[in-house]
Amino acid sequence: MTVERDEWGVPTIVGSSIDDLAFEQGRVTALDRGDQIELDRLHAEGRTAEVLGIGGAGWDAFARQALLATTARECFERMDVATQRFCTAYVAGVDAGLARRQPGGWAPWTPLGIFSVQHILFGTFPTKLWRARVAAALGEDALDVIGGEGPALSGSNAWVAGGARTTSGSPIIAGDPHRVLESPGVYQQVRLVCPGVDVVGLAFPGVPGVQHFGHAGDVAWAITNAMADYQDLFVERLRRTTAGVEALGAEGWYAADLRVEEVQVRGADPVPVEVIVTRQGPVVLGGPDEGEGLSLRTTARVGRDLGLGAILPLLRARTVEDVDRALDRWVEPVNNVVIADRAGRVRYRVAGRVPVRDERARRLPVPAWDERYTWTGWLDPLPASEVPPDGVLVTANERRGPESEAIGHEFAPPHRADRLRTLIGDRTDLDADVAADLHTDTLLPAAGPVVELLEAAPGLSAGAGAVRATITGWDRRMDAGSPGAAAFAAVRGALVRLLADEKVFAELRSPSPWPALFDPWLDLTGRLAQELERIVAGAPWGLDLVALAGQALEEVARTGPPGSWGSTHAWVPGGVPAVPLSGDTECVLSTSSVPGVTDVVLRGPVARYVWDLGDRSASRWIVPLGASGDPADPHHHDQLAHWAAGRLVPVPSKETA
Repeated sequence: MTVERDEWGVPTIVGSSIDDLAFEQGRVTALDRGDQIELDRLHAEGRTAEVLGIGGAGWDAFARQALLATTARECFERMDVATQRFCTAYVAGVDAGLARRQPGGWAPWTPLGIFSVQHILFGTFPTKLWRARVAAALGEDALDVIGGEGPALSGSNAWVAGGARTTSGSPIIAGDPHRVLESPGVYQQVRLVCPGVDVVGLAFPGVPGVQHFGHAGDVAWAITNAMADYQDLFVERLRRTTAGVEALGAEGWYAADLRVEEVQVRGADPVPVEVIVTRQGPVVLGGPDEGEGLSLRTTARVGRDLGLGAILPLLRARTVEDVDRALDRWVEPVNNVVIADRAGRVRYRVAGRVPVRDERARRLPVPAWDERYTWTGWLDPLPASEVPPDGVLVTANERRGPESEAIGHEFAPPHRADRLRTLIGDRTDLDADVAADLHTDTLLPAAGPVVELLEAAPGLSAGAGAVRATITGWDRRMDAGSPGAAAFAAVRGALVRLLADEKVFAELRSPSPWPALFDPWLDLTGRLAQELERIVAGAPWGLDLVALAGQALEEVARTGPPGSWGSTHAWVPGGVPAVPLSGDTECVLSTSSVPGVTDVVLRGPVARYVWDLGDRSASRWIVPLGASGDPADPHHHDQLAHWAAGRLVPVPSKETA
């Protein structure tokens, strides 16, 4: 086994067999990201409070109640033998790499637990908590205005072009996944080589192989979130008995599974956690003392399968058909996938499992005792299509026509997808440089309705009029150095805060009954910011939006807007100075903050990539920081300046022995 690193510290790992490769990937990951993956292991086990203190107890309680570790272990036990062996070898490598830090502690199923940690809140169930609050406060009709998907879901872009549209004459895939920006980053750049395998890709630290984005030389693939609905919340009626806890089912009361676990807390007493499992799934909120709780049903829990049986076939894939067959094993998250190979074939598909059930369960928590909401199977077939040699397919979490209705309920606005299609147009010169430029586009089409609203505001003071003039003269690009973008964002934030103070939202301003873990989905101001475009378009509940727009302009005029967008819209990764960033949520360059709450960038492109099928060495990529999780390592943030500027760096391409 050998490990070589390029100038960016990205490892090329060469093994004599697939299992040797897994061992060495685990060892190198432990060396590069040891502290990160150890904390992620504790996340999976519900033990972060042992390190973080009481601040970690909320997550730990949820992880225990949601059965993250139990599900990971049971999914591992049901995996095929080859994938079990691959994961086991990876874990052995992790333990070897961690020997100088904290030896032991990893189980063969730990990588599956870490994968679950990355995705358990990536689905739709937290948004169903918000919808339940909206329906109770304003009625179910309000769900069409402020009942959209949560803040952690949309943002990713991916596109594929046939060879007739590229300079190489071969297909090209490009994109940028958008998630919460973390330090160290959520993705790890790696090249994996052994007999039958040579893949450049982005991996989740702590999970073997390459999952979402990879280039295997002859074939490449990439994903965006399909915005599918594959998690349901069930309202459970619960009661205590002398024997334990009972839940109400269709045929009456029955005994639920019950155990009590203790979350150990650094510097404080242990926290007892009741773990209750009904026929629908684990109870993650509420309980018998309240008489009611919410249980969570997920595809992975129902099938005892996380879909990681796709990893080995993906590594060995050589054609579009190989990748397609591998992804038949995928479970969650449900993804839009673009695939292309050296022979020129290009395909799009949705990969994962979507349950078949009553439509209401996709919108709101439903009664556990009502058989109408039983899952009756898996949706099959899922959407798929071929892309011709002169075609381009863009996916950006948007609604993709009627085919989307079968898999989900809420999708991202079409702005990013439409903008990418416009930028690509009928070009036939697509390559890595063009892709890099496309993915840094800062035009904000969603600004239009808000600007029109500001233009309608009457009777402004001279100062407010000047602020409005700055905005109306602005080119609608969210560039870091733009005063117009700064003024627009300041007024937008003020408008959102004023909306949140309106009487109609009084009940939604009240504290949530749920743990702080779910605050990002339940915060009224953040939700109104997310839905501002729909609110402005519909002017619901008799809201006087023109008057509120005038008040927002006056408020900003009193303090003065920031001098530039980047002065407030910046990422603070820790250990390095804050990085001013261009972009906004619905720009192609989707750098997200929470208008009305903060301009600080919370989410953004956690990687960018271009996969050239004509010549893999012409492919490019970037991550926000670098290969190492150690702030003292020269490769900790050596990619940061390039990432912030929109530049890409070469993938490892040196011939291996």
